[in-house]
Amino acid sequence: MTGPTDGPSWPQSPPGTGPSWPQGRGDDGARRTSPLVVLVHTATFRQARQLVPMLIPVAAITGLDDGATTVVVLAVAITVLSLAAAALSWWRFSYADGPTAVVVTRGLLARSVRTVPNDRIRGVEVETPPLHRLLGLVRVRIDAAAGSVGPGEEEVVVDGVPRAEGDRLRTHLLARRPAPAPRAETAAGGAPAPSEEEFARFDNRWLLYAPLVGSYLVVPLAAVGALFRFVDELPDSVLPDLDGPDLSDVRVLVLAGVVGLVLLVAGSVLGAALVNWGFRLVRRDGSLVAVRGLLTRRHTELEIDRIRGGTLSEGLGMRLVGAARVNALVTGLGQANRRGQLLPLGPREEARALLRRLVEDPGPLLHHPPAARRRRILRAVAAGLLVTALGGVVTATSGGWWVLVAGGVLAALGVPVGLGRYAALGHRAGPRSFTVRSGWLVREQAVLQRRAVVGWRVRQSPFQRRAGLATVVACVGAGSGGYAAVDVAAADVAGFTANASGSWARTLAPR
Repeated sequence: MTGPTDGPSWPQSPPGTGPSWPQGRGDDGARRTSPLVVLVHTATFRQARQLVPMLIPVAAITGLDDGATTVVVLAVAITVLSLAAAALSWWRFSYADGPTAVVVTRGLLARSVRTVPNDRIRGVEVETPPLHRLLGLVRVRIDAAAGSVGPGEEEVVVDGVPRAEGDRLRTHLLARRPAPAPRAETAAGGAPAPSEEEFARFDNRWLLYAPLVGSYLVVPLAAVGALFRFVDELPDSVLPDLDGPDLSDVRVLVLAGVVGLVLLVAGSVLGAALVNWGFRLVRRDGSLVAVRGLLTRRHTELEIDRIRGGTLSEGLGMRLVGAARVNALVTGLGQANRRGQLLPLGPREEARALLRRLVEDPGPLLHHPPAARRRRILRAVAAGLLVTALGGVVTATSGGWWVLVAGGVLAALGVPVGLGRYAALGHRAGPRSFTVRSGWLVREQAVLQRRAVVGWRVRQSPFQRRAGLATVVACVGAGSGGYAAVDVAAADVAGFTANASGSWARTLAPR
């Protein structure tokens, strides 16, 4: 979203009073972030990261060797470049939050002005990374319905404002919500009910689920990869001369595997703790407010009126121990896996109870017809059958039997995989909501309000038509944009879509 470069027209002050801009606001209503953010961006090399690869060939051309002097020179040069880039970025950045829109201006040579109407704002997150906390600053992220204006561009971010300004900005941007209904008084003494209601609280024992979640296992693997890359870039003169382990010794391999597994488990638990420590979800007036984080504290606020449902996700490892996570589906927000996360990790029953508080439970899932089971199994064993056929040719021509055996094993393993994929299928339409479920490695069940549907799409491949099946996709303006009931009986499509959204959807019955 873009706006005119001359900025919005803010209301003028009454005659004789003069403008009452807060400190740091210019004559045109634009505000600047704190100059202390220059120190943060310098320390993190935020603006100068893309310049670092350019210094290595420059050092080679100038004749610098790989000694300690080169390391010091490069460090000083990178720091100076980072300081200059951070200062220029701060100087050319401004934001203005008016009564109708937020305007963010940035850029030195190529100026960018982005305008976000207030009625498009779906949520606000206030972040406090460690360096920001040390300097008394916060980072404000604004989620808008229109999303990013181009590939790879982030949402609206105002980085480096004081805590009080971050709270003021969050309150101002969400102040357009309708006033909450008056709460009933308590029976004893007539005192008003508390204005804050707790929906969920993270139990630190749930961190033990982390090694079974793929996203948390990536954290230690990425850290080890970054460490190896850093060591590989260091000059040989600064590295100690150590003899490598004897990889021919089985005991060394076993010990390395055990140590690696322990570090992987510990790293995943530590990563989950860093992100989710102290997680608490409360309902405050018309919003759901989530607070989390050990080093970087995050305060996320989502409007309840914009929530159209939620998803319950269970990975393969999580299902083994009965764990799940819950994400909110907020209209206009799109995929917001972190800011829409209402329960990062917890017992399945706890997750289901939270999901029922967001949207009415439509009832138990309906099983799909036997044709869907045959189709799931056939698709799962197809690769194994193909390898088996190839192995038969190889065995007949060259006598290599191992390809044939591998194909048979793959085909045999495809049967339980197909049965698992079929068991994950399900759908149901209730009075005010509907649900669909699919997936095997990650099984996801979406529960949505009827009003969330903006359209339906029915797909049928030639094989589905012969089997009397169809895939029905509910098009919604939240989350991934579409949630599918896979391999539904074609005769049930019209009834399901009509019950899930309205009688207008009965025309979707496939021919």
